[in-house]
Amino acid sequence: MLEKSLHKNQQAFAETLSAFSPQILVEDIGRIVSVTGPIARVSGLASIGVDELVECEDGTLGMVASLGAETIGIILFGQAKGVGAGMEVKGLKRVVDVEVGSGLIGRVFTAAGVPLDEKGVLGGDERRPIEHPAPAIMKRDPVSSPLETGIKVVDTMIPVGKGQRELILGDRQTGKTAIALDAICNQQGKDVVCIYAAIGQRESAIARVLHEFQEKGVFDYTLVLVAGGEEGPGLQFITPYAATAIGEYFMEQGRDVLIVYDDLTRHARSYRELSLLLERPPGREAYPGDIFYIHSRLLERSTHLRKEYGGGSMTALPIIETEEQNLSSYIPTNLISITDGQIYLSPQLFAKGMLPAVDVGQSVSRVGGKAQKQAFRDLVGELKFSYSQFEELETFARFATRLDEETKKSLERGRRLREVLRQKRYHPLQDFEQIFVMLALIHGLFDPLPPDQVARAEKKICAMAARQLPQICADITAGKELTEPMQQEILTECRSALAEDEKET
Repeated sequence: MLEKSLHKNQQAFAETLSAFSPQILVEDIGRIVSVTGPIARVSGLASIGVDELVECEDGTLGMVASLGAETIGIILFGQAKGVGAGMEVKGLKRVVDVEVGSGLIGRVFTAAGVPLDEKGVLGGDERRPIEHPAPAIMKRDPVSSPLETGIKVVDTMIPVGKGQRELILGDRQTGKTAIALDAICNQQGKDVVCIYAAIGQRESAIARVLHEFQEKGVFDYTLVLVAGGEEGPGLQFITPYAATAIGEYFMEQGRDVLIVYDDLTRHARSYRELSLLLERPPGREAYPGDIFYIHSRLLERSTHLRKEYGGGSMTALPIIETEEQNLSSYIPTNLISITDGQIYLSPQLFAKGMLPAVDVGQSVSRVGGKAQKQAFRDLVGELKFSYSQFEELETFARFATRLDEETKKSLERGRRLREVLRQKRYHPLQDFEQIFVMLALIHGLFDPLPPDQVARAEKKICAMAARQLPQICADITAGKELTEPMQQEILTECRSALAEDEKET
């Protein structure tokens, strides 16, 4: 009887013991061994993983970048001037992430979540890791609808589609950022969320962009992530990934997103600095071997999703800077091979006052006419080829003493096309306005005019378009075919507008 009772008590005690699970809180703590610029070497943190977020004793955040046998390499965010050897480092048990949500629209902040616009805390809906696998091929739809920039030379000859990755490149001070900002301004009222990621820019340049956004009312649909040149390379490195994670949130909700990376040349340099300090072996031009993967895993996340996966799109306009027009250097060739086309800005055209200084011959869109509305495909399909022919013909004509009438006619038409392609900043044209102007050009309505009068004639045609032919304008915007009767009606009204302008002058 006693043995039976003892066995019963032992069984009850064993059950009670198995049910008891104490909640023991264990913090993963390490200590800084050394600090070299933006890199800290830390001992301890035995259970930490790569890309996890850590916090230093003074509140500075960092990201685990390498795991060594004795120490761990941490990339510090921001200036991190107060970080030194001997400080404790605590793991935060999560990977580097960023707030996402509609509450971020209209805000200016850093990838670390620090507001820069004096509007209080960010109003994100949730947090997402800044790193995320690109959508699988079976989740993607073809790029078939245009993302209109309002820039004539781009929309007619180098079209950009929703979900495309179009590289903007050129030497310093040739108008690369101007192209991207014009594209952002042209999305007003088109239900496109725009994200501008300023990477390594001067504070004065960022302030100028923000002022222009404020004047144009762009903040109604735009958010800005900033990692200025005064910040450390760690923050510059994570900023484009954070911007992409925010864009993915909107894309998965079925919305269209335009994201500008300004610029990835500085991003590559910041990663080179970090990698060399982490003692990774340098390769070509001192960049580490994985620099291609750094940018490919970023840009591959921009796509057009199928309807069952949200149906949204994310269009990327990465910007890079070339040196002395060297398109074959390491970073430009990498990004040209990753993207779906490039818009090249020529310093020679810029010096001649041909703005935007887009070199049509060296620019390409690999999506092409598939991302254009039907009216553009019907009308301007051969325009790029004709313009390239004109530029070559103009070069050879300088050495010719006598030119036949057909050659002279082609040169005069080409010069007027070049005048038509000139465009001031923040003066986007609607799709039907571009069609009207190009139709007038192709049919020779500008031929009797001196080149310096073409811009005035173009304004007259644009002012007439929506007023005189609203139904045709609506059909062009809706993507309908530009029929022969429609073309004749447009040409009749264009001739009337130009005749009226001639009487006024």
